[in-house]
Amino acid sequence: MTTHVTLEDALSNVDLLEELPLPDQQPCIEPPPSSIMYQANFDTNFEDRNAFVTGIARYIEQATVHSSMNEMLEEGHEYAVMLYTWRSCSRAIPQVKCNEQPNRVEIYEKTVEVLEPEVTKLMKFMYFQVMGFGLYLMDGNVSNIYKLDAKKRINLSKIDKFFKLQVVPLFGDMQIELSRYIETSAHYEENKSKWTCTQSSISPQYNLCEQMVQIREDHIRFISELARYSNSEVVTGSGLDSQKSDEEYRELFDLALRGLQLLSKWSTHVMEVYSWKLVHPTDKFCNKDCPGTAEEYERATRYNYTSEEKFALVEVIAMIKGLQVLMGRMESVFNQAIRNTIYAALQDFAQMTLREPLRQAVRKKKNVLISVLQAIRKTVCDWEGAREPPNDPCLRGEKDPKGGFDIKVPRRAVGPSSTQLYMVRTMLESLIADKSGSKKTLRSSLDGPIVVAIEDFHKHSFFFTHLLNFSEALQQCCDLSQLWFREFFLELTMGRRIQFPIEMSMPWILTDHILETKEPSMMEYVLYPLDLYNDSGYYALTKFKKQFLYDEIEAEVNLCFDQFVYKLADQIFAYYKAMAGSVLLDKRFRAECKNYGVIIPYPPSNRYETLLKQRHVQLLGRSIDLNRLITQRISAAMYKSLDHAISRFESEDLTSIVELEWLLEINRLTHRLLSKHMTLDSFDAMFREANHNVSAPYGRITLHVFWELNFDFLPNYCYNGSTNRFVRTAIPFTQEPQRDKPANVQPYYLYGSKPLNIAYSHIYSSYRNFVGPPHFKTICRLLGYQGIAVVMEELLKIVKSLLQGTILQYVKTLIEVMPKICRLPRHEYGSPGILEFFHHQLKDIIEYAELKTDVFQSLREVGNAILFCLLIEQALSQEEVCDLLHAAPFQNILPRVYIKEGERLEVRMKRLEAKYAPLHLVPLIERLGTPQQIAIAREGDLLTKERLCCGLSMFEVILTRIRSFLNDGVWRGPPPTNGVMHVDECMEFHRLWSAMQFVYCIPVGTHEFTAEQCFGDGLNWAGCAVIVLLGQQRRFDLFDFCYHLLKVQRQDGKDEIIKNVPLKKMADRIRKYQILNNEIFAILNKYMKAVETDSSTVEHVRCFQPPIHQSLATTC
Repeated sequence: MTTHVTLEDALSNVDLLEELPLPDQQPCIEPPPSSIMYQANFDTNFEDRNAFVTGIARYIEQATVHSSMNEMLEEGHEYAVMLYTWRSCSRAIPQVKCNEQPNRVEIYEKTVEVLEPEVTKLMKFMYFQVMGFGLYLMDGNVSNIYKLDAKKRINLSKIDKFFKLQVVPLFGDMQIELSRYIETSAHYEENKSKWTCTQSSISPQYNLCEQMVQIREDHIRFISELARYSNSEVVTGSGLDSQKSDEEYRELFDLALRGLQLLSKWSTHVMEVYSWKLVHPTDKFCNKDCPGTAEEYERATRYNYTSEEKFALVEVIAMIKGLQVLMGRMESVFNQAIRNTIYAALQDFAQMTLREPLRQAVRKKKNVLISVLQAIRKTVCDWEGAREPPNDPCLRGEKDPKGGFDIKVPRRAVGPSSTQLYMVRTMLESLIADKSGSKKTLRSSLDGPIVVAIEDFHKHSFFFTHLLNFSEALQQCCDLSQLWFREFFLELTMGRRIQFPIEMSMPWILTDHILETKEPSMMEYVLYPLDLYNDSGYYALTKFKKQFLYDEIEAEVNLCFDQFVYKLADQIFAYYKAMAGSVLLDKRFRAECKNYGVIIPYPPSNRYETLLKQRHVQLLGRSIDLNRLITQRISAAMYKSLDHAISRFESEDLTSIVELEWLLEINRLTHRLLSKHMTLDSFDAMFREANHNVSAPYGRITLHVFWELNFDFLPNYCYNGSTNRFVRTAIPFTQEPQRDKPANVQPYYLYGSKPLNIAYSHIYSSYRNFVGPPHFKTICRLLGYQGIAVVMEELLKIVKSLLQGTILQYVKTLIEVMPKICRLPRHEYGSPGILEFFHHQLKDIIEYAELKTDVFQSLREVGNAILFCLLIEQALSQEEVCDLLHAAPFQNILPRVYIKEGERLEVRMKRLEAKYAPLHLVPLIERLGTPQQIAIAREGDLLTKERLCCGLSMFEVILTRIRSFLNDGVWRGPPPTNGVMHVDECMEFHRLWSAMQFVYCIPVGTHEFTAEQCFGDGLNWAGCAVIVLLGQQRRFDLFDFCYHLLKVQRQDGKDEIIKNVPLKKMADRIRKYQILNNEIFAILNKYMKAVETDSSTVEHVRCFQPPIHQSLATTC
């Protein structure tokens, strides 16, 4: 059965969703927010004193006097605030330059008129004197305070106890050393032994580090007890709903009182240490880090604390603010318990405890005592029936009946008013006072147990006023605002300073110390010192009531918080970057370094995760998303790191591309680690932006790869087929290109830290001196299909320009230089004769000046380009095979399994297919996906399967394109006269290449470089590739000059020096190049045969007559 819901009900239900709290589970590592603060003030300042007509008249008069004294204290506080926050205005007043100035009288009058109201207020402050200054004035030639003490006119021992504190805080950075007045008095020296307050030893109370053990113990003990009540009162929601017994309320009352006492004690410790440090600034002799030119305030704050003292201050401040948060959460529970407990204690005392002294006073007819006790009861008692029981035996001085007199004391959550509490405590104090105006005190009329009970209640009721104003008392106990104010020291600069820099500000000193030391145990406390600005701002507005002070605090907060976010973001990025670099560092390399005594440390674990969860930090009434600010800076740092990695690659040659890949991998892992705690753009998007590849078809990496190939790799590298590597040539024929130097950046923009940078530099230094398979695989991964296609297309343009430009011109010239006919000599001539014959025939080629420079250099560039394309395809094929193998389980491509005897392959394969069926992606998408997803999955599956199976080859296309560049007639020569081929004529390219091969097969001198040292195997690859593409390989193998010489030399085995050419050495070089040529031809034919079989489906066969020797031809 369905229920009908109206539109109005549905809309109201939606509106109710706004009231649902959505906590983000943010760890609490900051003080309570103070943007909006509500504190109820029930203090009437005795304005309701006339309501208590039942009280003793003289106590009401005392209340009147107290009211006037409170008003006087408030006025005095205003004067003190005015004096402390006063900024000298004398520099703003126009000064008279000379006595002859015509308007000087007018200036004086206006100055007096402006300053008169302020001067009048300051005159009243002269009436306030202090004890120490009075003693200083009294001790002189006329009077001697020590003689007055001997005559008991004054009590110096009591004053000495008052002065036991070495430093007394006044306002902000103003302190007073009370003992200073004693030390400067006239008769101090001869009476020095009578004073303890003037001792020079440092009191333990000013050494916070020594007190930390006790403070930590008190904090842990109280927090544990508070947590027990917090869990039951706040978490379970039983705080206000359930009624508790008096004992339970009393426990909460004592807990609240103990918490306020601890907070007050810790705050006092902090302020005493701070005040003592201000009075005792350091210097360059006590602190080597303190410069001699440091200012007074700088010596008192910035250089006056050791690292241990700073951490102790931070820890205590964190304890104070953290406990304030916990107690603030239980404020409602505490207030309920406080009001219940105070009401119960007051009513029990007035209605029950005071019955016995009242009975005795009535029986002994002590009228004064009766009046006081009755006044107390009438002032505070809340009777069960709204009136005092008239039949109470104590009112008649009689004993209670045997069954007892039943008095029911009610229980309410109502506290007394401030005047009510004052009247009760004052009247109780008059009962137990040792001295009074009369000779006989009321105390003597009371029994001992009664006096003890009254004293005990009087002592405990002292805290009632503070506990009834729990919120205000909690805020005052945790107020550390004076750590920021520096008006006294600012005035001492005499106008040289408008305000001190943040380096001298205590809140920033403590915050910055945590950031600079990177102490893990303190990192979660880093927000607590910043709350000192909240305290100072609140105090400036509510106590000092000075807008300019708040503006200065706000300006400093803006600057400090920017610095805080900047430093914190850099530290977080550096930490996770170092973590990523340490994770990816080769473990064997780390172990080998450890064996040699070199330790590469892992970054110490830190507690940044808690800070990264802060999304509403409260600072001066503003809610700040710290996570968002850090995310912005880390995003910029990540982009800068990627940009620097690419810039570093752009400033180096092609060998640094392996290092670039690892830099990118470290950044990728850093991004993955950071993404767990913040919302960053995808790494691929960041990489494309840094690579300038967002809208362009190719990026900076592709451009620099091609730039390096064109200007450095092709002309300056030699290929070695044995090692499958390119190395830089011994004699460069082109100048190395100029590259921009990368900008100097912090170590964390590279691998994470200095040790990691050194370690990775050593690892990748082994990849610096060559270009080989690791580099080509990296190029494939970084450039991708699109980038490789761009590079290949540009390389083909370079090859085309060389083959149809420089090389073509040299070929035409060298063909003209070649002998028109050069027959292969018969074996009977012997290898020395054949060598001399070829040396004579090819003399012009050998002596051609540009052959071993420009010609070979151009051919080397073509050969390097062909080799680059081949090696890129090999590396790309390996990457594609890896992709195919990784994708196989998701495409239902399963390997053949081992079959035991008696098992059937079909059964095992079906079982295996059933096991991996849940991984088969296409059927899964077809069953659950959208039509668009199904189409994408099918296309991806087809592409992955067919990418290698259809045998696509990029190198075939490259060779075919290069063949199209050889369209000039000089490559193939004129048509042969015999209609078949040129035999002895030197008209084709293979003949020219034979001549070139003869030249570089000639052994060189001792201090000369060989062709392979200068040009590498790229020279042979270029020549052989052109021969294969022209279809002249067989003719080259048959008619090559060097091969013919090698055959003859291998037969006769002669070793002579012909034309300064050692025959045996030349034969060895020819054999080496013959093996190399055969390898090159085999590789090229493997690709070219596939092209030919595809392009020619019909085989053309032509029959020729066998050649006839000349002697036979003439006889025939």
